[in-house]
Amino acid sequence: MSLSPRDRWSRLLSKGVELPHPASRATKGELGFVQNLAGYSKATFKFDLIAAMTLLAIAVPEQLATARLAGMPVITGLYLFIVSSVLFALLGSNPQMSIGADSTIAPLFAVAITRIAAIDHASYLTLINVLAVETGLIVALVGVLRMGWVAEFLSKPIITGFMGGVAIIIMVHQLPDLLGVASVSGSNLHRVAAVTEHLSHTHPWTLALALGVFVVVYVAERIDRRIPGALVGVVAATLIVGLAHLSREGVSILGSVPHGLPRFGIAGLSLHLIEAVFPVALVVALVVISQSAATSRAFADLGHYRVDVGRDFVGIGAGSMLAGIIGSFPGDASPARTAAVASSGGRTQMTGLLAAGAMVAVVPAIGLLRNLPLAALAAVLVFIATRIFHGRDFLAIAHFDLFEFALAMITLLAVAFVGVEQGIIVAIALAVIDRTRLSIQPQLHVLGRVPGTTSWIANDVPDNGMELPGVLVTLFATPLWYANASHFRDEIEAAIAEHLPELRLVVLDVVGMSDLDFTGAATLRQVVEELHAKGVAFAIARSGQRVRAGLERSGLTELIGEDHLFPSVDLAVLAADLSN
Repeated sequence: MSLSPRDRWSRLLSKGVELPHPASRATKGELGFVQNLAGYSKATFKFDLIAAMTLLAIAVPEQLATARLAGMPVITGLYLFIVSSVLFALLGSNPQMSIGADSTIAPLFAVAITRIAAIDHASYLTLINVLAVETGLIVALVGVLRMGWVAEFLSKPIITGFMGGVAIIIMVHQLPDLLGVASVSGSNLHRVAAVTEHLSHTHPWTLALALGVFVVVYVAERIDRRIPGALVGVVAATLIVGLAHLSREGVSILGSVPHGLPRFGIAGLSLHLIEAVFPVALVVALVVISQSAATSRAFADLGHYRVDVGRDFVGIGAGSMLAGIIGSFPGDASPARTAAVASSGGRTQMTGLLAAGAMVAVVPAIGLLRNLPLAALAAVLVFIATRIFHGRDFLAIAHFDLFEFALAMITLLAVAFVGVEQGIIVAIALAVIDRTRLSIQPQLHVLGRVPGTTSWIANDVPDNGMELPGVLVTLFATPLWYANASHFRDEIEAAIAEHLPELRLVVLDVVGMSDLDFTGAATLRQVVEELHAKGVAFAIARSGQRVRAGLERSGLTELIGEDHLFPSVDLAVLAADLSN
């Protein structure tokens, strides 16, 4: 069985995390940062400052690596972190969630946008900027309109397959930088084939640096998640390359990085570009909404505070919109960075503001990383990919249901080797078809009374109830609508046939029937009329307000009789016995 978001984040926090006691928080997250200022204290500031420095150490290499993964200038990753952190702190509700460049969505829009314009094409940056604004606008509108339920269309198996596909994309795209071979473009299959052909040209120093950084990040993760292994590995690799002059030996380095003030405005903007990017923005927004909602709610549960997810969407969306205007790309909530904030004791949105302020100071110093080997950033991204590929979840899904496992695998393969949009659309369509298939063929349960009680249970459970002579009690625990009306009639007529000719009463328990439509009501009328023609009484038990309204509108209340609508199954059977 797949893990819930809360269980998944619990696993993420299972090592090296000490959440502050709820009573020590300045106020509840749902109040927001501005309201929290009234109760802000020096003690709280100390916790927030420590968490901010921890967040910064993790964020710097991650933002640089993710910007490269997105095909963007690395400095734009830092810009995105700054504006996203500030706007989320001011507009969002979760006091611990970190927003910025995220490796989940970066390969998605990079792959999609390259179908419109190549990374080295001038319009690529413009398309990414437009994408950031459109994605942010969609996410913010979802928050304002309280439409976060759209993310529920991504079931756990679909999310697992989706994340697995993203992990494959990340790894495949980093292979050239990891091995020191020529980079290639095209589909992932083409990329893998091209890299395989050039394996003999693997650069030893490049591979050694990549493996070294990966080991450092992995060991730091195993010891304590609060250790900034990525920063340690990246800095160490940069020093080694600089001191040993490995760039002369063929090790690819970051080189000079423009680190001035960001530009404002989107150059070359046109209606054509806006329309071309919009379908990609919808997909990216759906992923952002899903991951952000899960992250916000999960850490709120763990930290025992409340959040307003709608406000969180507004904060995230506003950050992406501003990021696009200053030349960056869409942002997302990061479960890993949020875990770092929680484990370091961050208590309010001041953590994000402090980290953003410190990042502003880092930007002018980014030139010191000119000797940073691209293999180091690739190693960081590959490690992130291993974190988002949940192999155990695939096994759990396969153990639970093979059809849902097939959904996960189809999503993974489609996302990794066909296209992100196609993968999600296909997976959602299959999931909806599967749910529809199950809802149009629900099981009609025959109930029996538990001896010595007034309770009735399904006869197909281990502790079988006892049926009463001449009485058929059935349970149809789902809405009765046009898609399952024929199935309902077949099921109940089969049950009736098994109890004739002694049958004198049929009771339909509708406690799980939240609604019935016109077709369902017409089908139920046919069943009741046929029973009356056979001299068999019919009663309904435990009908809710909406079902009662449907019975009234369709004339079924008059046909069945108001006195044949009972609050419980046992009262319906008892009334029939008394009438005889």
